[in-house]
Amino acid sequence: MKKKSTAQYIFLAALSLVVINYVISFFNFNIDLTKEKRFTLSQPTRQLLMSLEEPVEVTVLLKGEFPAGFKKLANSTTALLRDFKQHGRANFQFRFLSPAEDLNDSTRVAFIDSLAWLGLQPTNVKAQTKKGEGEENRLVFPGAVIRYKDRVIAVDLLEGQSSLEGVNALNNAEALLEFKFANAIQKIIREEVPAIAYAIGHGQSLDYNMKSLFDALKSDYYVDTVNIRTQPFIPQDFQAVLIIKPVEEFTESDKLKIDQYIMRGGKVMWMIDNLYAELDSLQRAQSDFVAFDRGLNLTDLLFKYGVRINPDLVQDLQSDQVPIVIGTMGGKAQIQPIPFPYFVQLNGAVDHPVSRNLDKILSYFPSSIDTVGAQGIKKTVILHTSVNARRLSTPAMVSLNSLKTEEDLNTFREQNIPVGVLLEGRFNSLFANRISRAAADSLSAMGLPFRSAADTPTAMVVIADGDIAQNQVSRNEGPLPMGMNPYTRYPFANKEFVMNTIEYLVGNTGILETRSKDYTLRLLNKKKIEEEKTGWQLLNILAPVLLITLAGGIFQFVRKQKYQH
Repeated sequence: MKKKSTAQYIFLAALSLVVINYVISFFNFNIDLTKEKRFTLSQPTRQLLMSLEEPVEVTVLLKGEFPAGFKKLANSTTALLRDFKQHGRANFQFRFLSPAEDLNDSTRVAFIDSLAWLGLQPTNVKAQTKKGEGEENRLVFPGAVIRYKDRVIAVDLLEGQSSLEGVNALNNAEALLEFKFANAIQKIIREEVPAIAYAIGHGQSLDYNMKSLFDALKSDYYVDTVNIRTQPFIPQDFQAVLIIKPVEEFTESDKLKIDQYIMRGGKVMWMIDNLYAELDSLQRAQSDFVAFDRGLNLTDLLFKYGVRINPDLVQDLQSDQVPIVIGTMGGKAQIQPIPFPYFVQLNGAVDHPVSRNLDKILSYFPSSIDTVGAQGIKKTVILHTSVNARRLSTPAMVSLNSLKTEEDLNTFREQNIPVGVLLEGRFNSLFANRISRAAADSLSAMGLPFRSAADTPTAMVVIADGDIAQNQVSRNEGPLPMGMNPYTRYPFANKEFVMNTIEYLVGNTGILETRSKDYTLRLLNKKKIEEEKTGWQLLNILAPVLLITLAGGIFQFVRKQKYQH
């Protein structure tokens, strides 16, 4: 009887386990115990995936043998896309592919060229060929290709990361995975493309030094120009206006057009060089020159909105390099790159989605910004210097030999000088109580009655350097990528910063907020490992044996007590 009861018990227990596992298979869930919630998708991402009406196909190019860092990135990507699949269901598919595997040389070259055309550049790494064999140099494409209907978009997983920071760069890339994939999906499925205006009429460049910006904008937005000087008003059809490095004075009429565009909910990205201090002047002169005020006449307008661009130049010990001639040998000039404190490597705000987890942003001759009182306006510094900076008031003498003595170095004592500020809220018009009757009547005649304050909250970004959005032009290669110093060839994160800023102004801020995720590196203490290694090894070996022995002893004791009578 007892044997029959035991058999029935075992059968019912096994049947229960089968039923429970079958039911649970329909419910995919996990519990995220990490402090930073790294394994939890944000609500905007979940809503985006659940709203998919047609299949989105993601091909990740990270299949194969890679170094540990890239392998970890691939594993994190797999885990993330499985979560995407859970919410996207049948309309979200993904796979991993080894680029150019089993392709002949000509086809492989064509395939790599197609990836480069999409914006995916390879990284050369050393990887093991086969188990037990040596290593070989291998091209890794740390990215993905997303397809939706007849559209294709690429995701570069390392874009905006420093190639010099190794583990930290890969860790930052992991933190940005959700944003990059969700942002790309959002862009590829949208049916209407936001319109962006590039302001002209005040000497703004339309030359090759804007090619990198225009190429980046055209992939995500409808881009047109608006001549503030000649057009009677700025159309509200534009979701944002970019005012980048004007060099000619703004009249009161010009400022009124910008002001009323903002009062009607328009958004502006200001990138202003208040002082004339140019890289071209430095290259031509190879000596000192004086930086002077351009006379743009924008101070009162920006002051009303909550900021003041100061008439100074910022220097920083965290700077890029410029080549100088140090002598001649054999009739040829000997050139050596030296740090140039006017080529400032700016830091993004670590707590804002526009600039979080980005590499340094390169600027040329930036000025400082102060925030001033403006009722109802939230001010956020999104770009600043390092902790070793200083300001030079105008008129400022710019010299190649900016750092001459140890005493000069000791003057770099200012910390985190603001260079870029985000302003958000309901702005008040500069022209309230001072607009002429003729100007007010002119606006009314166009169906745009004057507004003394913004009806709805809006936003603008003010950056005290226009060169951040421009690219340098090489004699041999033509236009270089935005943020690449032609001398050092290091690719800074200027493009990512500018595009993130524009996306923040006109896009889905919920998706952009996922950039704020923080992946904390919890690294083991190597010294402690070495000191306690033997103890932990013994614990790992002996503890399971002791636990099994103890469990067996308890089981035998209970069995003996049960059946001895």
